[in-house]
Amino acid sequence: MAADLKPDWLSCLPSAWSSGVTRDGRVFFINEEAKSTTWLHPVTGEAVITGHRKTADLPTGWEEGYTFEGARCFIK
Repeated sequence: MAADLKPDWLSCLPSAWSSGVTRDGRVFFINEEAKSTTWLHPVTGEAVITGHRKTADLPTGWEEGYTFEGARCFIK
């Protein structure tokens, strides 16, 4: 199951900011005032790692993930 995208980091976004998710599962942030995007959270300065991403080369219904140790795994 994919990571829940309603954690604390989402509720602490500044008012001019929103977030989005790319087709492969990466989280990015949108500054509506500056008309810019970034991979880094505007408050923490860190990228959000969900541990899951969808890739075009995987069969339908499968996702690629990584363990806390960094080992690659596949989730259905």
